[in-house]
Amino acid sequence: MFEVFKKEVKELLRDKKTLLFVVALPVLIFPILFGLMGFLMSQANLEAEQKVHIYAITGSQYAPEFSEKIKFHKSFKLSKIKYESIEEMKNAVRTGVLDVGIFISSDARASLTQGLQSNWKVVFNDASALSFIYKRVNDAMKSFSEILQAEKFESLGVSKEQSIALLNPIKIEKIDTADKRENIGEKLGAFIPYLLIPLVLAGASYPAIDLGAGEKERGTLETLLLTPVTRTELVLGKFFTVLASSLMTALITVVSMGFWVSIASNFVDAKIITDVMGTIGVLDLSLILLMLVPLAGIFSSLVLAISIYARTFKEAQNYMGPLSMVAFMPLVVAMMPNMELTMNTAMIPITNVALAIKELIKGTVDYSMVAMIFVATFALAGILMGFCVHWFKKESVLFR
Repeated sequence: MFEVFKKEVKELLRDKKTLLFVVALPVLIFPILFGLMGFLMSQANLEAEQKVHIYAITGSQYAPEFSEKIKFHKSFKLSKIKYESIEEMKNAVRTGVLDVGIFISSDARASLTQGLQSNWKVVFNDASALSFIYKRVNDAMKSFSEILQAEKFESLGVSKEQSIALLNPIKIEKIDTADKRENIGEKLGAFIPYLLIPLVLAGASYPAIDLGAGEKERGTLETLLLTPVTRTELVLGKFFTVLASSLMTALITVVSMGFWVSIASNFVDAKIITDVMGTIGVLDLSLILLMLVPLAGIFSSLVLAISIYARTFKEAQNYMGPLSMVAFMPLVVAMMPNMELTMNTAMIPITNVALAIKELIKGTVDYSMVAMIFVATFALAGILMGFCVHWFKKESVLFR
């Protein structure tokens, strides 16, 4: 078995595609992609903040304070065209001449005296990238509403303090018992499994395709079967090669991401993330990496069994797509709101590992649950490995 393992590892290391998937992607391409995504998102947010929107307002004389606030807002510029109706504003927004139209009712002040609400209208395209524009207009409207409230309370002889108490009779003081690690870990902990677990699968997929379907296509599988090595030893040698590749991809990714985060922290303010990552102990970090071992065993068994069944390299690749979709579903379940690590979720493959990683990063993990996950995942990995050995021994599978 060890000789088969050495032979397969040497062949994989000679393959430039393997080095690309196992080394180049985690070390260079993934960090570059994530960095580029972050840069583009920050640029998009910056442009959105700096963009000046063309607006039109009808009935500004009824709410001069509101009109002045919008006029001097850095994000708005008054249109030179006058609009007299809602329909005209709608057409202008549809054609892109106008970004937002504001129609102020003539009873902007008088309605409050009668105990009624004044009905204003804001015309904009809520399906476009400008949907956030409503919030800016709404904030200005709230400021004007506060002015009207203050005027009304003053006319009734109510002091400012009394008006605040009347509008908000209960003041809630938030006392958060979660520390910084738990707060950041709740968000970061959901992202890390979403990155690591697919990489474990990706690191196993390509070598498995080459060691199974690739051997068939090249015609070298028959030669291997004629050697004085049992089929069990042969398939286990291939299995441990795929397992090593899977774990190496995840390990290189973790080290690479840590390196690039440390570099990026010198240029951007990532103190909160680095502080949280610094609080993760050696035990927790070791458990995160160890939990990937049986998970990699599950993935390695599945992809190797699929590769052994496939007739050609291309057919094996076609089978990997549905497998990736199936593997993503438990990850999505783990990211659902209020999904926690319990006795039930600890028995769900992939979901249990993702939830355990999140709890380890938060520092709120129940180590008995981690032990249960290890047992369940190792048991499943052992069953699938046994199936893979049995699968390899079937002539109808090898030479279909």
